[in-house]
Amino acid sequence: MTQKANILLVDDRDENLIALEAALTSLDQNLVRANSGEEALKHLLGTDFAVILLDVVMPGMDGFETAAHIKQREKTKDVPIIFLTAQEIDRHQVFRGYASRAVDFLLKPFDPWVLRSKVEVFVELHQLKAQMREQARALQRDLGQETGEPGKILAEQLALRSRQVQSDLAELREHIVTNYQDVDQPLVNGVRRMDRSVSQLSTLVDTLHGPE
Repeated sequence: MTQKANILLVDDRDENLIALEAALTSLDQNLVRANSGEEALKHLLGTDFAVILLDVVMPGMDGFETAAHIKQREKTKDVPIIFLTAQEIDRHQVFRGYASRAVDFLLKPFDPWVLRSKVEVFVELHQLKAQMREQARALQRDLGQETGEPGKILAEQLALRSRQVQSDLAELREHIVTNYQDVDQPLVNGVRRMDRSVSQLSTLVDTLHGPE
């Protein structure tokens, strides 16, 4: 039986949290509330989340600052973030959000069906990655039993190549953020898709490689 995923809802207004819960209840996952960026970070200390729905405009620590803290932590840096905002999104906000490695923006009032569809994708991806980790552990055991040292060397080489790809992608992401006025949206979307694919690949490779 597939384990339920945790979804973090972050908004300083209770009525907005209630609206989010109403839209997502049918997914039958664990919905966790936070009324501030600080509270969200506390939840992330001990709980694994499939996706975070994060309000942009909040008193104290706003959504962008909260996302920056989330992405700085090794444990949470790969958790997808969907920003929620009642304001029209300008080009600067889009690239500021991209710098925080958010995966999407949704304007309030949001369409419940659209919100639910987007979140469902990340829940399925989270559950798929969990399955991949289990398969990778089984493959790691098989490599150790059947091939010994050559299997370990192969895993190390794959891990090295994966880190190189992630490093190159980080440089490209930084270039886009620094030169956002001269970068077109199709390139941004392409890098985002690549970012997600590399994240999935690194999950498999890192688990196969095992702890260093």
